[in-house]
Amino acid sequence: MDSGRVVVIGVGNEYRHDDGAAVAVLAELATAGLAADRLTLCDGEPTRLMGLWEGADLAVVVDAVHGHPGEPGRIHSVTVDADHLLADPLVDEEAAVGTHGLGLGHGIALAAALGRLPRELRIIAVEGADFSIGEGLSPAVTGALPGVVAEVRRAVDAYREHGPRP
Repeated sequence: MDSGRVVVIGVGNEYRHDDGAAVAVLAELATAGLAADRLTLCDGEPTRLMGLWEGADLAVVVDAVHGHPGEPGRIHSVTVDADHLLADPLVDEEAAVGTHGLGLGHGIALAAALGRLPRELRIIAVEGADFSIGEGLSPAVTGALPGVVAEVRRAVDAYREHGPRP
């Protein structure tokens, strides 16, 4: 089934330890021949995200996140529902913003309000342990990378095979 344009966007910074998880995931997906139309890295700025997923039928966003309390290495996978998002946004007004300035939730909420979400948006996030300046991933995030890669592959393959979710 030709189900439309698929993009995979990694959000992160390889010079902030675990925030570089998406860089490692994109590198693995690029060598594995993922059936996506585009693999790209972004700093998470909302208008750049909107530009990268513009015209996409499926956008998969990979990011490292802070958990409170956290379990470094735990993987989260969420499909964003724009109708429910506008009523109950992903943004916690009391929470601090992420390492990218505005958090990913802020960017998604803004895109929903502007009507600029892709047809389907899947967020795959891994909880990180260390977001300080420096290179290299923590052992927990390194151990979780195969699971993140597999989750992205499952999302893209399912979309290619079955089309959009009902």
